[in-house]
Amino acid sequence: MSTSTLTQIESDLQTLQQEATEAIAAVANLDELEALRVNYLGKKGKLSQILRGMGKLSAEERPTVGAVANQVKEELQTQLEAKLDGLQKAQIAAQLKAETLDVSMPGVGRPLGRKHPLQSTVDRVLDIFVGLGYTVAEGPQIESDYYNFEALNTPADHPARDMQDTFYLPGDRS
Repeated sequence: MSTSTLTQIESDLQTLQQEATEAIAAVANLDELEALRVNYLGKKGKLSQILRGMGKLSAEERPTVGAVANQVKEELQTQLEAKLDGLQKAQIAAQLKAETLDVSMPGVGRPLGRKHPLQSTVDRVLDIFVGLGYTVAEGPQIESDYYNFEALNTPADHPARDMQDTFYLPGDRS
């Protein structure tokens, strides 16, 4: 009875090796290859399930089956490593091909300098007020003589209207 068990286990190992070899050859990506490795060589893999039947064998038959099992396991590991190496090289080659650099394209310009800290603070304050619903009024940075003096009823001989105290030229005082 143990001889039939022995031949059954050896037959299962040979079938497993052929099946795994075909599956490894057909695999197309790294994830599928890892799934195959776990399926065949993992703790709950097909090889482990076959080797659980070794408990039924006599002490004289176990070394023979163990040698066949080790040979199958080493062969599968070699095939898996070779396929892994091939897939990794193919992946790297595809990545290099996708990342080729066209040296004839113009370079990317980088802006020089930064905003002045006061201007960036003004921009942040404006963003806050605009977020609260206010609007930004645009206008001249320096007002004319009329808005600085005439509209405020500043007399013509007032010291604030002296030329050394203003930014205006003589033609602007009309």
